[in-house]
Amino acid sequence: VVSLILRCGRGERKVDSRTIYVGHRPCPATEALIPPKFCDNRIVSSKYTVWNFLPKNLFEQFRRIANFYFLIIFLVQVIVDTPTSPVTSGLPLFFVITVTAIKQGYEDWLRHKADNEVNKYLVTVLEDGRRACKESEKIKVGDVVEVVEDETFPCDLILLQSSREDETCFVTTASLDGSPTIRWSRNLESLSATIECEQPQPDLYNFVTVFSQCVVFFRSLGPENLLLKGATLKNTQKIYGVAVYSGMETKMALNYQGKSQKRSAVEKSINAFLLVYLCILVSKALVCTTLKYVWQNRPGQDEPWYNQKTQKEKDTNLYLKMFTDFLSFMVLFNFIIPVSMYVTVEMQKFLGSFFISWDKDFFDPEIQEGALVNTSDLNEELGQVEYVFTDKTGTLTQNNMEFIECCIDGFQYKYADSGTELDGFCVTDGPVNILQQKAGREELFLRALCLCHTVQVKETVGPADLGGFIASSPDEVALVKGAMKYGFKFLGMESKNMRVMNRNNDVETYELLHVLNFDPVRRRMSVIVRTKSGDTMLFCKGADSSIFPRVRQEEVDKIRMHVERNATEGYRTLCVAYKLLSREEYDQADTGLREAKLALQDREEKLMAVYNQVETGMSLIGATAVEDRLQEEAAETMEALQGAGMKVWVLTGDKMETAKSTCYACRLFQRSTELLELTVRTLVDLGRKREVRLHELLLDYHKRAVQDAPPIKAGVTRSWSSANQDYGFIIDGATLSLVLNSSPDSNSSCYKSLFLQICQNCTTVLCCRMAPLQKAQIVKMVKNCKGSPITLSIGDGANDVSMILEAHVGIGIKGREGRQAVRNSDYAIPKLKHLKKLLLGHGHLYYVRIAHLVQYFFYKNLCFILPQFLYQFFCGYSQQPLYDAAYLTMYNICFTSMPILANSLLEQHICMEVLMDNAALYRDVAKNAMLGWGPFLYWTLLGVYQGLLFFFGVRFLFSNPALQDNGQVFGNWSYGTIVFTVLVFTVTLKLAMDTRHWTWINHFVIWGSLAFYMFFSFFWGGIICIVISGLSIAALRKHHPAVGLRAHPV
Repeated sequence: VVSLILRCGRGERKVDSRTIYVGHRPCPATEALIPPKFCDNRIVSSKYTVWNFLPKNLFEQFRRIANFYFLIIFLVQVIVDTPTSPVTSGLPLFFVITVTAIKQGYEDWLRHKADNEVNKYLVTVLEDGRRACKESEKIKVGDVVEVVEDETFPCDLILLQSSREDETCFVTTASLDGSPTIRWSRNLESLSATIECEQPQPDLYNFVTVFSQCVVFFRSLGPENLLLKGATLKNTQKIYGVAVYSGMETKMALNYQGKSQKRSAVEKSINAFLLVYLCILVSKALVCTTLKYVWQNRPGQDEPWYNQKTQKEKDTNLYLKMFTDFLSFMVLFNFIIPVSMYVTVEMQKFLGSFFISWDKDFFDPEIQEGALVNTSDLNEELGQVEYVFTDKTGTLTQNNMEFIECCIDGFQYKYADSGTELDGFCVTDGPVNILQQKAGREELFLRALCLCHTVQVKETVGPADLGGFIASSPDEVALVKGAMKYGFKFLGMESKNMRVMNRNNDVETYELLHVLNFDPVRRRMSVIVRTKSGDTMLFCKGADSSIFPRVRQEEVDKIRMHVERNATEGYRTLCVAYKLLSREEYDQADTGLREAKLALQDREEKLMAVYNQVETGMSLIGATAVEDRLQEEAAETMEALQGAGMKVWVLTGDKMETAKSTCYACRLFQRSTELLELTVRTLVDLGRKREVRLHELLLDYHKRAVQDAPPIKAGVTRSWSSANQDYGFIIDGATLSLVLNSSPDSNSSCYKSLFLQICQNCTTVLCCRMAPLQKAQIVKMVKNCKGSPITLSIGDGANDVSMILEAHVGIGIKGREGRQAVRNSDYAIPKLKHLKKLLLGHGHLYYVRIAHLVQYFFYKNLCFILPQFLYQFFCGYSQQPLYDAAYLTMYNICFTSMPILANSLLEQHICMEVLMDNAALYRDVAKNAMLGWGPFLYWTLLGVYQGLLFFFGVRFLFSNPALQDNGQVFGNWSYGTIVFTVLVFTVTLKLAMDTRHWTWINHFVIWGSLAFYMFFSFFWGGIICIVISGLSIAALRKHHPAVGLRAHPV
């Protein structure tokens, strides 16, 4: 409850409140209006603008170590006289920067486009009593806005007037909180009024304000009077509301987690390897620079007769020349870290993402769509997931409740289509004559189902409606529709009267006096109605734990067994009770409720006291079992994810009982699972502060789940060991706020640490009654804990956007609740069941492929540059390249790039079917196993060994000074070409030996690359170089006749 005291009239008010003048009119009208400053109604989700795109994007790209490194190398090549051309580094760097900028610019352009669609949307505003159209972004706080049916609210509004006779309106917030929730808002007629409300804050379930009409009429309002931006008006032709929060101050915007650039674990490993190879590179350059000057200090070596220094060289500062030589060696050995690796990685990610889009198993015939890839940078991250955070409604379940059975006075009933049983009932616990004797209790039970709810009959029934009903939760609709099967039909409301048609087709009318709304502490709701005969009755339904203590024990014993059995089967169970109120009891309850609703302070506590007082001494009638149908193969998918070593957390805004039954149905909770509950209900302890009770429970749960639990073997989830006790953890949003945002005098960090350790030792964690921002806080907390585990969030509603953006990988489901989750996700799939193949199949293969690509690239370039380093020991450290310039440029671009690219796209070390059937294989590559320091050291030593073998093996061949047929000896270019040829063939054949899944593409690129190299070498070395050399010698002879003269032996 928000502890905010708002005072109006002559009293004082705190600075954390705002005053809003309805229609921008002062109250009273004689006062001068000084318009307060509030933000406009523009929504901004984009990252760049036209003016800051280039500098901001370049800054973000050059924050990557690789890009910054290659920029420095390029500048060195431009400034210093180096052995290689600046084009060799500048062109690939320009390509990578340009492609990335275009990709990120296009994604941000889409966000700009989506923002404009919202900001430019035309809305109707009342200005001085006249209707005027203006763009949504121009709405100001205090404007009176008109909204018609099926339109979304452009900002947060307080309802002023409704077209309905009962002075209410109905809105569905499916696009906001993920489930079709109805906000019940009362009519406020006057437009010359003042609203005193709290400053913007993200809590969807709390709102405190005071409405005053010219200091004559005061009324306290709550969250039921607030119409949230993003919600849609339903079953109401038109409403008028005053804007209280606009733009980025709306509750939806405050719950939106900003989109940040995500980086995969593979990219972090590449950066770590890059630092190692940078050290190797600097070491090589230092060694060669030092040995060069040591060698030149020998007599006659610094200035030989054939290489006299110029005067400029003699005047150059020694230290400057040493630094220049060091940079030249850096550039010469620069190819140990080629920029082409990053180009190949980008191409592998981009092209590899099409395999997800093309997978026919992801195609859903219902929506005629398949999987969607919004971010190709995270393909390999799909194979490293350790924590899965999932929404419940629309993700694990279809949000389609169905009435299964009921229990009345200890007898179980199921619906039967045949007419042999009485009115469709099929009694399974007793003979039919007993049922006939208890017909009165049955009718009382069915009337309770028809009256104890907040369901409304929709005026115009459409194909997407829940059978013509709209309600705060689908289980209420299921109960009303269940009563319809047995002959009792709810016809709707007329003013304050509820109309019910009984089995005899007679219409019964009940006056609705009060609704005692559901809350997570009471875990029940009630209605007080008056019959035509004048009797006042209370009907109550709720969880068994909240109903049983308020009824007679002998009634409980009849029903408890059925409730427990239905709960273990995964059904949502509710108990139904009633009470006949005397005139005195009703008058006392009515007075207490009216006083509590007008209270400005401790309103919730006062209402709770009246609720608990009236809901006592009830008579238990029966219980219901409702099934929330799971998504197709939801249980099998969750079981496979747990088998792969992932821990599943369910984050939902639903009530605890509903979410808990879903966890049982999905096999996340087993019958043997011991549940550790940390909710508002468990914190209730008379005479003690909540923080004290919270600390006690955390210590108790920590002792049971962490201290007394045997250690878990690495990579094995506790649920796989039957000898150990499985624990499940349940927490609600209010308690989570205490844990994460404790008061200054409490030990907040201690709470958070204990909470996290408990959760990490539980097989499944259920977080219920969560606000969207709390979901993101949970994900962030786990993501930043020790070990930095890879997290994945999956959901289908706008309330899931924050956690989707916060997690390492965000998955959107193309469900019925809009496409905001899909638009903000990294990947989108039609059904939850597709997550299994996406992670266990595609994710596993993507990680193995790119891990092999990275290790292979470092290996082949170490083989490539090590002979170049060794050659400096035999050429006087003169920075003479061992390889021809064409070979230096084309080694990574043409000769060795295509085989590894094809391998990284097509390789399957294990076929997809085996990966799907054996979830445990996923754990073999978990925690970045293939890019650890062990595999990295193996590939590095392999590259060093083969590089030494290439250089000294060819040198051994050249130990015999054989002559060519023209009498010339083999020179350094012949030596380098032979080394290069052996290098190209060796690294290519090494890749061929590592390939397990051969296709015609692999054959084509591997053998085609070798053939192309042979053709190019023959064409370049045998024809072009000879022609160029001949032309050069002819040109020199023309100007210097002495050139080309040869001394012949006498």
